[in-house]
Amino acid sequence: MSLPLVLLCSPNPGGTTDTAAKIFAEGMAAAGISPRLVPLRDYALTPCTGCNACAHPPHACVLAAPSRAAAEDRAEDVFALLLQAPLIVLAAPVFFYSLPAHFKALIDRAQRFWAQRSGTPHSPPAARPAPVPALALLAAGRTQGKQLFSGVLLTLTYFLDALNADIRDTRQLRGLETRRDLLQRPGLAANLRAWGQHWGGRLAAREETSAHASASPACRAH
Repeated sequence: MSLPLVLLCSPNPGGTTDTAAKIFAEGMAAAGISPRLVPLRDYALTPCTGCNACAHPPHACVLAAPSRAAAEDRAEDVFALLLQAPLIVLAAPVFFYSLPAHFKALIDRAQRFWAQRSGTPHSPPAARPAPVPALALLAAGRTQGKQLFSGVLLTLTYFLDALNADIRDTRQLRGLETRRDLLQRPGLAANLRAWGQHWGGRLAAREETSAHASASPACRAH
């Protein structure tokens, strides 16, 4: 089974959301599931230019052409990780009620999946399997703002929908300017660790169920 993916979407190594995500991952590991933590900042991404080439079959992005050097663009590598994961965790800070630029560049590049899913007049959309569960771990320095996370969550909802995933749960953390703010709130860290353990337990149970089903005589007969 592929590993759960925790995508670290902050441009700041070791910052607030990186720290929160690692605490969450510790909880998953305590339940027997070790997720893969991937810093998005380590992947070169070329922003979408709105050329509309992906609107037509085979819905490929010209920015991901084989002729381009891997150092220029690795969006497809990130998408491959997202599409293979049994659980997606997106850990991101909130910048001006929105998402960091590098993460937004990846989101815009998902247009090709949206186009592929929507189909064309001559190629109707294919049936979709059950969506993959996703979690959003968001942090902001502000302590107030009724709509502080609303725009971010709307963007993430449609980004994930293009990848056949949907948000099952979130943590929306306020008042965290630095990682020290998080570490000085042991109750919050404990909540994140318990959250990770909960989802690790769910995945472990699903793996066990799948293993038993595969080992049953009926399955072997097929």
